[in-house]
Amino acid sequence: MTLDALRGLAREKLRAAGLADDHADAVAETMVAGECDGCASHGIYRLLVAASSVRAGVVVPDAVPVVSEPARALVRVDGKGGFAQLAFARGLPVLIDKARACGIAAMALNDVVHFAALWPEVEAIADAGLVALATTPSHAWVAPAGGTRPVFGTNPIAFGWPRPGKPPFVFDFATSAVARGEIELHRRAGRPVPDDWGYDADGRATTDAEAVLAGAMRTFGGHKGSSLATMVELLAGPLIGDMTSRESLAADAGRGGSPIGGELIVAIDPAGFLGDAVAAHLARAEALFAAIEAQGARLPSARRYAARARSLADGVQIPAALHADILKIGRE
Repeated sequence: MTLDALRGLAREKLRAAGLADDHADAVAETMVAGECDGCASHGIYRLLVAASSVRAGVVVPDAVPVVSEPARALVRVDGKGGFAQLAFARGLPVLIDKARACGIAAMALNDVVHFAALWPEVEAIADAGLVALATTPSHAWVAPAGGTRPVFGTNPIAFGWPRPGKPPFVFDFATSAVARGEIELHRRAGRPVPDDWGYDADGRATTDAEAVLAGAMRTFGGHKGSSLATMVELLAGPLIGDMTSRESLAADAGRGGSPIGGELIVAIDPAGFLGDAVAAHLARAEALFAAIEAQGARLPSARRYAARARSLADGVQIPAALHADILKIGRE
């Protein structure tokens, strides 16, 4: 499919699922971005996830986000129970202005529903010439290191760094061993998962994707990923007055929807620290990137940018079974 055709399909099906036009447009862009960049677990497959959350009553389909400014360098967006994409879009211009005025600013998204990766958000901030950091909890799907029962969400951390004349340096990773969507794609395809991705409901290691989804995922890097997951819970939970992953799962009340809660985003203007010297110090950052790539190592996001170039030229391929399931949305 061409990206325009994919975008049109996503918007059509999100509206058919019940989303208001502004939400459908914002959510579709995130899904198209994931598919365009070769991230299938965050791509158009998420249409099924979003539609399911709407059907289950987890999402307020026509929520109107409310932007407020609790302090000079702070932005708060009350998403009123809608998907996070529109809340982020409404708060982004205010966050950028505050970061440029103060040197550093933060935005809290509250009462939003999350289903997507964070890299489109930090990339948008880095495209504005700012450094970005974003975190959010999810549902309690992940066991702490040394345990086998869920406490954490997949709890991603995303970072963006502006690069003059080049796409931003961006990384976005779950603090779990793998994204939950990746396990779901294995389940749909009937493929086993590695035995270090998670536990079954009885706390035993398993290669059965469905058993992991019913049990608990693992953190990456053992206690290191567990500590980072705890940090995310605190920063994007109690610090901004929103839910932890355990509270999000409890609020779902068995409906099987996407995570409910908050997100913390920090934006930093390099010129706020560096003034007229900003260009020279950004050049030093470029020397760091060059030293990484000179020995054959790949920068995070390089694979996505390469996939993006191919998708813009050739379109994307969608599995036939997934496409068939998407076409059923709104016909149930």
